[in-house]
Amino acid sequence: MFWALRGVSFRIQRGEVVGIIGRNGSGKSTLLRVICGIYGPDRGSVMLPTGRVSALLELGSGFRDELSGMENIRLACAIQGFSSSEIDAIIEPIISFSGIEEFIDQPIRTYSSGMKARLGFAVASVVEPDVLLIDEVLAVGDAGFRQRCMTRIEQLVAGDTTVVVVSHNTAELERLCSRLILLERGIVIMDGAVKDVLERYQQITAST
Repeated sequence: MFWALRGVSFRIQRGEVVGIIGRNGSGKSTLLRVICGIYGPDRGSVMLPTGRVSALLELGSGFRDELSGMENIRLACAIQGFSSSEIDAIIEPIISFSGIEEFIDQPIRTYSSGMKARLGFAVASVVEPDVLLIDEVLAVGDAGFRQRCMTRIEQLVAGDTTVVVVSHNTAELERLCSRLILLERGIVIMDGAVKDVLERYQQITAST
């Protein structure tokens, strides 16, 4: 039997930004899916604080291709429990942050990967979640968009949002995270300061 994750255990404090790093196939994306409830753990449990959890796990996740950008925004917010009046109040900030105003009434199937990333991040972050999970999505898009995403994450953290981010971009991890968790073959082999964990990760990648 293949175990995607084995004996993984850690705690994250409210308002903390934690990065998950590891080679391809180490279990990073699976771990985020377990945290947000897409996958159920075969053993053990995941405990989350009360509040709203937003997850941006892959490009276009949760979007319906036949619907327009505007319709997808409304649907995504409704699924998260927002009322019609609450959606009306946040829809313009979402569209503005995404920067794709002129295409917002076009079907999602016509969007580029970068446009989907913009809209997905805008929806996930503008709703001001208590927990935000991000999987490699910041790797897509131009430098200006990535900078806006980084700034937005910093704003959320200042407001006490807890962020868990999977990324191979060490510069982004160094800027955002106060702590890193290193996975190797589904096992946590290190959990600690960003600099120390990155050094261990670089040793592993260099040896292979």
